[in-house]
Amino acid sequence: MTGYDAQFLGTDPALRTPLPTADRELRRLDHPRFSILLDPRRRLAAATACTVDGATLQPLPRSGTWRLDAQAPPEEQAGNGLYRDNPLDRGHLVRRLDPMWGTVEEARAAGEATFVYTNAAPQVDRFNQSKELWNGLEDHVLSYAEARRHRIVVHTGCVFLGSDPVYRGIALPRQFWKVVAWAAVPDDGAGPDDGAPAVLRSAAFVLDQTPLLTDAELSTATGRALAVGAVPPLGPFRTFQVPVADVEALTGLDLGPLVDADVAGPAPERPLEPRTVSRRTPSGWTPLTHPDEVRLGPSG
Repeated sequence: MTGYDAQFLGTDPALRTPLPTADRELRRLDHPRFSILLDPRRRLAAATACTVDGATLQPLPRSGTWRLDAQAPPEEQAGNGLYRDNPLDRGHLVRRLDPMWGTVEEARAAGEATFVYTNAAPQVDRFNQSKELWNGLEDHVLSYAEARRHRIVVHTGCVFLGSDPVYRGIALPRQFWKVVAWAAVPDDGAGPDDGAPAVLRSAAFVLDQTPLLTDAELSTATGRALAVGAVPPLGPFRTFQVPVADVEALTGLDLGPLVDADVAGPAPERPLEPRTVSRRTPSGWTPLTHPDEVRLGPSG
């Protein structure tokens, strides 16, 4: 199948892609088992949506090379010029492994399709140790969802703020988000094959690469870097489990039923100030250092 399948989990309601809540153009680009919602103004993806069938995943060797997405004009994409001769990584938003399921041929084609620049995001270099935690969240949720056919859906994207520094014509996001959803076994103990309706559950995460600096220090360091054509300062990855509702607030996207399905419950009643994340953690945000700290059910 080409593109994201909103019916993949078999839940009611179906799990559609995120929608912009403001007067904002997003260009949908369909690829094998995933879709990209490209923000042509920012030239990066506001959101991606991918289906993952853990029961038929194919752990094939890495293949594919980064290229422009043929579905969007080149001037609407951040291409190789952003990443050349600097420490920036091309971070996959849809992981290469996630759509690689089904037959070997289908899996290989889906994995290679993830190497389009519309699916890339500029992130700090590969030696950042916390990337292993961020990239392993899907695996952790897959293991938890084993009782429900090993299926999950992953929505991922960039957090776009007006304060993001512009480097080589691209405003670099300092935060990224991920919402993972699965169909849970009903609380009454009915099994996945007993005819009981699937219950949608979700969990949300934010990856922050904002340096641990005051606003004044960050502004000064950014100005100095840009003045000499260097990459603006980026800090070590910090990963948080957050309310799904906070991801809506950060991104300006409508996440539909994912908000009410949040295993963490409703978001705290307080205004969200995303720029303060570099100095203090908002209430309801849980720092993560290991996948075992992720809350996926009532008991944690």
